Amino acid sequence: MISRRDAAIALEIPLEMAQRHGLPKWMSEAELGAILDAPPPWLVQSRANRTGKRPVWVHLECTVCGYEEAARPKKWWPDFSFVACEHHTKQEVPERPAGFVRTEFDGVGTRFVGVVDVQAPA
Repeated sequence: MISRRDAAIALEIPLEMAQRHGLPKWMSEAELGAILDAPPPWLVQSRANRTGKRPVWVHLECTVCGYEEAARPKKWWPDFSFVACEHHTKQEVPERPAGFVRTEFDGVGTRFVGVVDVQAPA
């Protein structure tokens, strides 16, 4: 069985859209396969409306422990150098490269801190 959330990820649609169009809380792989093989009109329209500027879902993986999750990207998210679970210490995450400035962003996904390393101005 596949959860509605996992089905939304596979269909590349927001969870809200999956709920609005009646996808059940749990579905079989065969039911999901049928939707993928013969998309309903609302899914065809959704795919046609995509601009490609921002993905519907992103894959987040902790650089320290490997914990993974799929999340809806937020408009304020920059391109992260890496993400790490918020409970990891500064000693556990990769070192800041020499000559770079590090910025951290809390609240990424359910448990991550996003890190952006950019070259320091000369």
